[in-house]
Amino acid sequence: MTPALAPTLLAHLRARQGEMVDLLSRLTRLESPTLVPASQGPVFDLLAEALDRAGYRVRRLPGRTSGGQLLALPVERRRGQGAQLLLGHADTVWEEGTLAQMPVAMADGRLSGPGVYDMKGGLVQGIFALSALRELGLAPPATPVFFINSDEEVGSDDSLRTIERLARRMHRVFVLEPSLGPEGRLKTARKGVGRFTVTVHGRAAHAGLAPEEGASAIVELAHVILRLAALNDPARGITVNVGRVQGGVRGNVVAPEAWADVDVRVLTQEDGKVVEAVLLGLQPVTPGTRIEVERWVDRLPLERTPRNQVLYRTAVEAAGELGIEIAEGTAGGGSDGNLTSLHTATLDGLGAVGGGAHAVHEFVFVDRLPERAALLAFLLLAPV
Repeated sequence: MTPALAPTLLAHLRARQGEMVDLLSRLTRLESPTLVPASQGPVFDLLAEALDRAGYRVRRLPGRTSGGQLLALPVERRRGQGAQLLLGHADTVWEEGTLAQMPVAMADGRLSGPGVYDMKGGLVQGIFALSALRELGLAPPATPVFFINSDEEVGSDDSLRTIERLARRMHRVFVLEPSLGPEGRLKTARKGVGRFTVTVHGRAAHAGLAPEEGASAIVELAHVILRLAALNDPARGITVNVGRVQGGVRGNVVAPEAWADVDVRVLTQEDGKVVEAVLLGLQPVTPGTRIEVERWVDRLPLERTPRNQVLYRTAVEAAGELGIEIAEGTAGGGSDGNLTSLHTATLDGLGAVGGGAHAVHEFVFVDRLPERAALLAFLLLAPV
């Protein structure tokens, strides 16, 4: 990185703030809920047009259960210099029709709308960072590759293998998820996420005539819930939440079955193994009952590894050249950065500065869009 480039990059991108807001507004008006795969098509079309203008050739990868993925590489690139990855997602948690109650709007320097912060703002910043490098004739030491999926909000099951394959080939990964807090902290640690379903099988009986012939799955599940609640350890960052419970047939029948959805969050892989062992090793205390545990999402923590911290320190240096203050923080939720961090240096939270992820007041500060794009562009120029 050459310090003299910092003001040039920043001035260039600030001059394009209006274009950034326009693209972000158009993207946000294209509703793209994860569970409606067809909704991703128009968003990918618009992203592909913008990337094409930035000098990128775009491949659309079909999805099996999702709306697919988008992979973009520069049309002009030097062979054999290695690559670095920009990573993001186009899906949102918002259902179709949300715009009617939550329209895209600009007020007091904030652009609001469903998905504007998480994380279409980050996608726009990534595109304009790449455009700036091309327009200013700046060549990164490793080829920037842009990958965007459409199932991150439900665990990236459909795109997981592709992300892992890409990460293994990259010098580093920049995750364009929204920053942390209104001050825009980078996410240098994220909790790992595990989701489990605990099912208890019991034996039905008439609750009045022969309750002794039954074995209540609900009673056993109550014991399980208390055991899981005891695993919570805020000091170590361990949270175990039983978020949904269902069971039984009717009030006068001893419950033959009951189940619970369990969400587990941990800061370290070791703690994850401990909690998982407890869940998978659950044994009933109620005679006549049986427990089954199914794990259906598993995302290991993004930890402050030495190589990740080197990348963070590079970001601090770059931010200093740009006149931006940067700090780090820990996020309770996971991202695709949790996966890439297992394979290569990863820095998360490089997306938009704002607030209200997954909330009705979701917004971004529009004057922060250019500076965050400049930070990303500067990082792409950093030696590998």
